[in-house]
Amino acid sequence: MNYPDVMEKLVSLCKRRGYIFQSSEIYGGTGSVWDYGPLGVELKKNIKDRWWHAMVRSRDDVEGLDAAILMNPRVWEASGHVAGFVDPLVDCRACKGRFRADKLEDARCLRKPSKHPGEFADCQLTEPRQFNLMFKTFMGAVEETAATVYLRPETAQGIFVNFLNVQQSMRKKVPFGIAQIGKAFRNEITPGNFIFRTREFEQMEMQFFVDPDKSSEWFDYWKGERMAWHRSLGLTEARLEFHQHTPAELAHYAKAAFDVQFDFGGTLGFQEIEGVHNRGDFDLKQHTEFSGKKLEYFDQAANRRYIPWVVETSVGADRVTLAVLVNAYREESVPGEDEGRVVLGIDPALAPIKAAVFPLTKKDGQPDMAHAIADGLRPQFPVDYDESGSIGKRYRRQDEVGTPFCITVDSESAADNSVTVRDRDTLAQDRVSTGEIARYLGDRLAR
Repeated sequence: MNYPDVMEKLVSLCKRRGYIFQSSEIYGGTGSVWDYGPLGVELKKNIKDRWWHAMVRSRDDVEGLDAAILMNPRVWEASGHVAGFVDPLVDCRACKGRFRADKLEDARCLRKPSKHPGEFADCQLTEPRQFNLMFKTFMGAVEETAATVYLRPETAQGIFVNFLNVQQSMRKKVPFGIAQIGKAFRNEITPGNFIFRTREFEQMEMQFFVDPDKSSEWFDYWKGERMAWHRSLGLTEARLEFHQHTPAELAHYAKAAFDVQFDFGGTLGFQEIEGVHNRGDFDLKQHTEFSGKKLEYFDQAANRRYIPWVVETSVGADRVTLAVLVNAYREESVPGEDEGRVVLGIDPALAPIKAAVFPLTKKDGQPDMAHAIADGLRPQFPVDYDESGSIGKRYRRQDEVGTPFCITVDSESAADNSVTVRDRDTLAQDRVSTGEIARYLGDRLAR
């Protein structure tokens, strides 16, 4: 199925409805850096909470971690990022654009966007130069080479250098994992597609340490677990697929790698939102060599000492958030109405606002009753209160931000202590006792 390109409409909706804003917009913005607004931060937090529950809270073989962003620069020498985390870049002498030499077919000339860089005569490209993608800064008062540190380009290394700390303090036996959610930074030259590829982003990573002889078995296990998790977010089955890395695509240390890809529609199509990798023992060996500290595991039962292999699951929190939004966006007609509606059909459990409460009118005590209902629900659910505009406009606003339920106090509510609850997706309306609203919502949000 060819899904439409909704990115431009989604960017507009996200700004208008408080999901995502361009960073520093009043100063002209910062390239490919974004701020999450009141609704966006709730959606992203719900996704991160869902991941944390699945990976840490519901398991006894994975522990959590929150490693620092700034690390000893030797970490990045050991990992290979200082020497090898580079892109080949070329400059166009005519349009002054800078492009990745290995991605020219995906780039557009700044002077003539219908052409690729270098496609017409006066667009001469420089020879490729290597450009390191890590952000560099200085620690301390003096800007000198000895004080150089980096903003981490990934969160995985914080896990590897803490392998023994976690294993020994928590008395874990192999196999076990270490999970964390955190910011990473990459000085991307060709970022874009809204929050899909940015210079500051958030990762949800888990490194699972295993017996080398059982790495293939655990690799297959985590492939299945991670695809099932994405389905649980409500992502359409047909928009999800695995992509197996070819030998040419594999990182030099990887034994096997699969990407979970989501179809974003339009020309973007299927793109990676999570990677599942068999990293072998590369990382622990490298840090053993560079630090002089043996990062080994002693299996007492087998009287055997070895360096565990690692099965990695690495999810882009921003990319999954974008996938949820793209998957949820729809435009549809409404029976009996000339004007259609825009709906974010987000899974109710992930929706930033679970219910909106309206008084039908601003008289007969309806606002007071609606406020009381909203206040009573807030300890359990994120709730919005809205009394501005016609009831139809209020419904449309909530549909557009993905609110699954709208609760309306009307002229009958004071007499029989009941309200109308409207379902976002089916448009069905149920009459519910005010004392049963919390249970009603809880039952439906738990599905």
